[in-house]
Amino acid sequence: MCKRKVEDVDYIQFLIAAQKVYSCTEAARCQREEIAHDAFTRLLTRQPPDTEALWEEVKPFVGRERGVLVADDSTLDKPHARKMELVTRHWSGKHRQVVWGINLLSLLWSDGEVSLPCDCRVYEQGGPSKNEGLRAMLATAKARGFEPEYVAFDSWYSGLDNLKAVRSHGWHFLSRLKRNRQVNPDGSGNVAVEQLDIPEVGLVVHLKGYGLVKVFRTVALDGDAEYWATSDMEMTEAHRQELERQCFAIENYHRGLKQCCGIERAQVRKAIAQHNHILLALRAFVRLELNRLHTGLSWYEAKAHIIRDAIRCYLARPSMTLPSTA
Repeated sequence: MCKRKVEDVDYIQFLIAAQKVYSCTEAARCQREEIAHDAFTRLLTRQPPDTEALWEEVKPFVGRERGVLVADDSTLDKPHARKMELVTRHWSGKHRQVVWGINLLSLLWSDGEVSLPCDCRVYEQGGPSKNEGLRAMLATAKARGFEPEYVAFDSWYSGLDNLKAVRSHGWHFLSRLKRNRQVNPDGSGNVAVEQLDIPEVGLVVHLKGYGLVKVFRTVALDGDAEYWATSDMEMTEAHRQELERQCFAIENYHRGLKQCCGIERAQVRKAIAQHNHILLALRAFVRLELNRLHTGLSWYEAKAHIIRDAIRCYLARPSMTLPSTA
């Protein structure tokens, strides 16, 4: 058997160092030894995609009996891809409309200081739904020994099957609710949650189809009311605010994946290659996040630091000079 010319770590380190172009051709050009770009193409297609390698890397750094598990999805923009597998139409919160892209669902562990992806699912038409993907990740997290303080997600994932799945694992949830969600505050009948007079300390109600929950009402920066629900009847508004702050880590995580790990920029067509590129980009993020924790350097500063010495060397002896007119 021929020895593999490149391994996962070669591609991961390339994703960390690259600033703009994230193709297999560029990865080959950046190696110390002369390597054909086909070596990286084969890397992305030779192994079945799974999240075990990601989990093995983050396992030593997560507290499975503390912190929160946050689930959310993000659309990876592919505006010009029409022959690329996995690319379909998805809603984009960034663009506020339906766009062409790949939908990535992630399960992030956070303790307020460090945030690490533990699992992910890529949505494929004809395959499991995003809600089924979430429940599969929760089941995997339980099997891996997680006992988080809370599981948090947006209103998109607050369906009864998901809430009951969290309860079946013995965990508490914190979720936004849509304003028309039916609740029963006093036994007189179900009404939309937006019709309730919810005090700042929260209100215990019966959520239709689920059972007792505690709901809160907040006002977003744009002036719209938001509704939250939790299975923890002892939760205070101050605690909810702290958890909301922790949960925002998944938005920063999505931004870091796109801006620092090239997750949207794989120039490959096959689904297996896209899957593996995405998983390797997540493992690149893990390294950037752990480096931030140990050095205090942001992901962006860490990437800039990689090329700063090269820029200094060029400025010391620039080659792009005006030709002599003599």
